[in-house]
Amino acid sequence: MSQFDNVSVIKKANVYFDGKVTSRAVIFPDGTKKTLGIMLPGEYEFGTDTTEIMEILAGDLKVLLPGQTEWIHIQGEGEFQVPANEKFKLVVSEVTDYVCSYL
Repeated sequence: MSQFDNVSVIKKANVYFDGKVTSRAVIFPDGTKKTLGIMLPGEYEFGTDTTEIMEILAGDLKVLLPGQTEWIHIQGEGEFQVPANEKFKLVVSEVTDYVCSYL
């Protein structure tokens, strides 16, 4: 899906890590939420409140999922899921465009 129709967009940006990670929330008619964001090169650790699916639209990064010892390398497009109430690490090598879905 290359676009979202009939949604509301929260104007205020979510800004993390001194502006190196930003996103905007999109609310769907059924109340579900996604965020659309950009990550600049760097190393980050995030925590989840709900299960999240991260869809990488473009970029180059490695992700270390909870309980894993092997990093997953994503170049270009890819996807990964993180359970609720967990932490995961990212090493972003180039500007990365993403969509995060909250389940």
